[in-house]
Amino acid sequence: MPSNIERYQKDLERLVSQGGKLTLSMQKLYEKEAMAKVPEDQLKSLPDFHSAYQGWYSEGLALISQVLPERADDFRAYYSPKTPRKEILWSNYTISDALRGTAISRSGHTMAEPKHGISPMYQQYNMVAGLLGRFASTLYDIKTLLHADLLDDELQQAEELNKNGFQRGAGVLAGVVLEGHLAAVCDRHGVAIRKKDPAISDLNDALKAASVTDVIQWRFVQHLGDLRNKCGHKKAVEPTKEEVTELIDGVRRMTKTLL
Repeated sequence: MPSNIERYQKDLERLVSQGGKLTLSMQKLYEKEAMAKVPEDQLKSLPDFHSAYQGWYSEGLALISQVLPERADDFRAYYSPKTPRKEILWSNYTISDALRGTAISRSGHTMAEPKHGISPMYQQYNMVAGLLGRFASTLYDIKTLLHADLLDDELQQAEELNKNGFQRGAGVLAGVVLEGHLAAVCDRHGVAIRKKDPAISDLNDALKAASVTDVIQWRFVQHLGDLRNKCGHKKAVEPTKEEVTELIDGVRRMTKTLL
């Protein structure tokens, strides 16, 4: 089942695609010569600008108001003027003027007409399309914060186990957190992992090979992996409370510094 984040991204991609089609649809109406080279089947598949624009504008404005609120007024201004105009010219012509079919002539010369709404439409489309990069960056921040919160919760559980004398269980849980974090870092940096079920050492080596971590970080994670293995494998010597505390603190440090 797709996550909310994936649905939001798909909605944005759909909105960008629809905006591009509406821009072409407007050109089809008012700049027929410029569209002469566009294949006929593509022209026929374009939405009707007058019936489809308002819905697209409402969605686009709502999205920009949420993701890029400082540009919401600019987006509105391409639809209708911010302030009253002394006269309507091509330079202040808006999409709402085009929808009404407003045309202004002076001394037999056309000063403004619906085709002058194409430029504002193109600017609105560019603003929505520009959200793709901004949205991806925002998603990265959200995912990173959520990931950190989840890891904190699990490390707190490990601390409770360690406090109550369950050193092995606490160490194994901390190791799971470390393994999950290293896997997430590999994913964010595009580091490929060949093994189907990689261990901490596999992930650690892959990050070092990709120059995501340096030798000092690699050795530190290697040490944490050794502590985790001591907790996860039956040996003559039991892991101590101090060793597990060192493991938990070290994992917490890595989740905060290795992103």
